[in-house]
Amino acid sequence: MTAGTVVLLRHARTAYNATLRLQGQIDIPLDEVGRWQAAEGGAALASSHRATAIVSSDLGRAHDTARAYARELEGAEVRTDQRLRERGFGAWEGLTGEEIRERSPEEYAAWRRGADPVRAGAETKAAVAERMAAAVTEHADALDDDATLVVVSHGAAISLAVTALLGLDPTTWRGLAGMHNVHWSHLHRSGAHAVPAWRLVAHNVGAGYPLDQWQAGPDWNLEPGPKSA
Repeated sequence: MTAGTVVLLRHARTAYNATLRLQGQIDIPLDEVGRWQAAEGGAALASSHRATAIVSSDLGRAHDTARAYARELEGAEVRTDQRLRERGFGAWEGLTGEEIRERSPEEYAAWRRGADPVRAGAETKAAVAERMAAAVTEHADALDDDATLVVVSHGAAISLAVTALLGLDPTTWRGLAGMHNVHWSHLHRSGAHAVPAWRLVAHNVGAGYPLDQWQAGPDWNLEPGPKSA
């Protein structure tokens, strides 16, 4: 017995997202645009996927995004699981890419090529994929075959989870584009004894806004007011 559908939803925007800072496991809240994204994205997700169970990372930005979606389902329960946290990036957390490059040029270049930045104290991709896939599988296995599990997590963690669930090597395979805030991946359970056990149905699906409008927030279409004399 296992859920037939799993949806992995990335959290809404934070100030670190807006300024291109590496968040990792820093518990930073949603910003104003993020709260709007969570409401709009939650409504869009509810129109296509109505969860039987909702499980979220325990970090606030993911949990608040999960609660926005749950409100669309008349206050469905949101459970948390620490295994669904973002990949930890150690000493690099809170820094911009330029700051990381200046401080650790060689390791930064290796990271951009796909290597694990172990000297910075980051989790390995394999470790993140293992804990994410284990959490998703455990929560899915507790549900009926016609159930839908919605998992609210983080960008890097979701990419690694999907890679692992598709039976691919998370240390070397980099075939998924990173997800935008409050966008989701949809996986469907394969038939009995099929390999891999899950199939990717859709990836990086959102509320339907053009990306520039989505990133700008609810005031994207406001023209500047007249200048005072």
